[in-house]
Amino acid sequence: MNKDYYKILGVSKNASEDEIKKAFRKLAHEYHPDKKGGNEAKFKEVSEAYSVLGDKNKRAQYDSFGSNSSFSGGQNGFSGFGGANGFGGFDFSGFTSNGQGFEDIDLSDILGSMFGGRRMRKGRDVQVDIELTFHESIFGVTRKISINSKLVKQKEVSIVIPSGIEDGQAVRMSGLGETIENGQAGDLYVRVHVKHHPNIRKEGYNLVMDISIKLSDALLGTIKNVTTLDGEIELKIPTGTNSGTILRVKGKGVPQGNNRRGDLYVRITVKLPEKLSKEAKKLIEDLKKEGI
Repeated sequence: MNKDYYKILGVSKNASEDEIKKAFRKLAHEYHPDKKGGNEAKFKEVSEAYSVLGDKNKRAQYDSFGSNSSFSGGQNGFSGFGGANGFGGFDFSGFTSNGQGFEDIDLSDILGSMFGGRRMRKGRDVQVDIELTFHESIFGVTRKISINSKLVKQKEVSIVIPSGIEDGQAVRMSGLGETIENGQAGDLYVRVHVKHHPNIRKEGYNLVMDISIKLSDALLGTIKNVTTLDGEIELKIPTGTNSGTILRVKGKGVPQGNNRRGDLYVRITVKLPEKLSKEAKKLIEDLKKEGI
């Protein structure tokens, strides 16, 4: 089930880091299992939510793909949250309280005892940037990339970029960051930069493009060859098409999984001639007399 971590912490999706931290501290104090009236299940739930929303990279990943998306588990996503204690090495040591039944208790120690031992150290995360063509971003692609960082010895890894990824989004590869002795390896974040397409743009799961047609084609209708990401198609322009008309081509948009795709929308612009011959002017005058 896809968990709403913002709802669990009782904050909005636009909440600041301080607001998220404040909300977590309040709920952790309320549900702490060592307190009278505490709730261990709730404590684990808010701690899980904060382990994601309290980390910039994990929060960005969660905002993009949720907690139960195609990025969950395996090498991608938040499955298990990376650490032996289930919280990806997040440091809770700064959260102490003087509240009743909770005096001078370090949440780092609490989490360690709750999940069976000391909290495992984790190496630092590493980020690399790659550039994709617009076509690759729409249909997805498998890329081999080289990691060359002060934290990681140079190595080559394969990464699967999902269809429909947005410019600026990142894919997480668990355990491919910095390795440390007697600890857990950090994660690799692959941030994607998508090249601009000269004719097509993405809007959700749909694609949008603009084409221009002649006035005569708009009046009489025609069949126009249009180059899409799937190749060239024949687009029927109906008789009497106005400038600004949007025509829908079903199933030529962004793949959504389960063999489903969004649609392609083609916006029509009627291009008027800059100059007219005498014959053309006469024909237009005749059309004017006909009320056209």
